[in-house]
Amino acid sequence: MFKRKIESLKDVLLRNLREQGLETPLNQKRLVEAWPRVAGPVITRYTLNTYIYNQTLFVRLSNPALRSDLSMMRQELVNKLNAEVGEQVITDIRFN
Repeated sequence: MFKRKIESLKDVLLRNLREQGLETPLNQKRLVEAWPRVAGPVITRYTLNTYIYNQTLFVRLSNPALRSDLSMMRQELVNKLNAEVGEQVITDIRFN
């Protein structure tokens, strides 16, 4: 009998994504999509745009007071977003 190496579909897909260089963009997309769940409906209502550049999440807000409040919660939001994705995707958040 031949011994077969049995792998889960998840492991095979993750390995292929990593080999193709697509794991990081996929995690970045998942993190941007997690922003409304982590931030909540009130903050999401004032969010105009979100994107990631150099491991920094840039969040454009329409309310200046909210910008300053969220700046004080920056590290907490980074931790929650990374936990939501399950990977260390970002290291900082900038609010403009």
